[in-house]
Amino acid sequence: MNKAELVEAVAEKSGLTKKDSEKAVAAVIDTVIATLSKGEKVQLVGFGTFETRVHKARTNINPQTHEKQDIPETTVPAFKPGKAFKEAVK
Repeated sequence: MNKAELVEAVAEKSGLTKKDSEKAVAAVIDTVIATLSKGEKVQLVGFGTFETRVHKARTNINPQTHEKQDIPETTVPAFKPGKAFKEAVK
């Protein structure tokens, strides 16, 4: 399912127009991104938690040249599904 299909499904289930559904989906996505960029969590009970995780700095070795490369610490988004979501997918 892509974003357009999600908007269509939200419109059908909610009774909203596609235009209003598109605004709602975009608002949810933008809010999740903005909240994560502040370093905060977004917890949707029954669905899951969006959060950020820090990957520590490390040294990697290039297998072709055997040169060591320093990889800096990075912050990445992560999603942990909730119990109800896991059960529904089983």
